[in-house]
Amino acid sequence: MDAVRVAMLREVLAGTEWVQATRRFAGALRGAVVPHGGGLLLVGSAAYEPWHLAAHLDDEAAWSGLPELSPTLVRHRAPGGAPAHLAVGLGRLEAAGRGETLLVVAPGQPGVELLERVHDARRNGATVLALDGGDRDLHALAHDALAAPPAPPDAAAGASPDLDLDTVQHLVSAAAGENSLPAPRGRRRFRDRLARLADQLTAPPPPRW
Repeated sequence: MDAVRVAMLREVLAGTEWVQATRRFAGALRGAVVPHGGGLLLVGSAAYEPWHLAAHLDDEAAWSGLPELSPTLVRHRAPGGAPAHLAVGLGRLEAAGRGETLLVVAPGQPGVELLERVHDARRNGATVLALDGGDRDLHALAHDALAAPPAPPDAAAGASPDLDLDTVQHLVSAAAGENSLPAPRGRRRFRDRLARLADQLTAPPPPRW
């Protein structure tokens, strides 16, 4: 999702809690990883791997000049012969400790095994963040959490688009790279200028296209 689409989505969601909520959570993520020079571990459930969020965070890391946002994707089942960066298994969570951040993304039940690994990581000093559907056990382990709202059974015609976990991830990843502290002038600032321009173009009165 590019900067213009994110800005348009924020315009649609203006007046709701979600623009500020996703920016607040993104600030917590940025505040956890930047002071420690990175150490971001991203893990999903056994049934859900957050590939898209990993890719978006990599993009934001490059655009914002904050390489600390680039995550290590931790997988439940890494196939044999996978490249090293795609073969990091759950055992990595056992080694997670102080100075590292574990971001858990789970649209459904996280599962007992994952919860146990998250518990171990937190006990060892890692910061735990959760993006999920509101699982109580996961939220009890997390230092900060953001739950996507349940999808309505039937969206009325003309209503705001459903705000599912995928959309929340887009908003969080986009916000994570915004408002970064001093970055060199030049191409790294182009994304920020584009985002500001998109905000202006999509602000009331609405564009006529």
